[in-house]
Amino acid sequence: MFGYVTVNKPELKIREFERYRGFYCGLCHCLKEKYGITGQITLTYDMTFLVLLLSSLYEPHTVQVDKRCVVHPLGKHRMIFNEISEYAADMNILLTYDHLEDDWKDEKKIRGLLGMKVYSGKKKKVIERYPRQAAVIEDALSELAKIEQENCREPDVIARPFGRLMEELFVWKEDSFQNILRPFGFYLGKYIYLLDAYEDVEKDRKKGCFNPFLENSKEEGFDERMQEVLDGTLRMAIIEFEKLPCEQDLEIMRNILYEGVRTHIKKEVRGGKR
Repeated sequence: MFGYVTVNKPELKIREFERYRGFYCGLCHCLKEKYGITGQITLTYDMTFLVLLLSSLYEPHTVQVDKRCVVHPLGKHRMIFNEISEYAADMNILLTYDHLEDDWKDEKKIRGLLGMKVYSGKKKKVIERYPRQAAVIEDALSELAKIEQENCREPDVIARPFGRLMEELFVWKEDSFQNILRPFGFYLGKYIYLLDAYEDVEKDRKKGCFNPFLENSKEEGFDERMQEVLDGTLRMAIIEFEKLPCEQDLEIMRNILYEGVRTHIKKEVRGGKR
């Protein structure tokens, strides 16, 4: 359900993209240092955005190094990381375990069962460090599973649990910033859930999996209505984002929220899949 919160690369300046990639590689570095190769493979663009945003707000001491890695063995790449990168790495582990558990419960994927065994010990360590976030994530995913079992078709209702999940991820510290970070994360989470369901309609129809849009997707004008819903949800997130006193990397984050995440919607509508 992740991978949507990305940059629109053609619209970034070269130095902006290099800095964005530096944070992405820095997060990859932290995942490897803390969890090895099994940590690295959980890397997501979404958590890179979390690092960018929280680093801009809290301005922690940040390290920049040029290093080779397994992915880029021929030349050195800039890695930018700090304590928020480590936080994002921990959240990645929590989300990865829960995704694998969902795969096993819903579709009995062997990959899910094996993955749960690989990440169970890592997850326990993260829970010890971040009990608040871990508890909310577990509760939100349980609520989401219950709503899906009830075959709910109301987008606003079914997207709320994932909104709660993302809301908690963005609250690194329970301070005054949380009054804006919570609604921002909530609306961004709802957007991610709705967009993921929208993109997966035909795949879920073939597999016989739950999707809140299976029936509505056959109706005339469905794509246009979905674009309105998605645009409206993302707009609410952007309104909250613009309230934050961010200066560092502001243009990169605006590129992601105003353009990057919207490229998925445009591809779907123009592609004429339904």
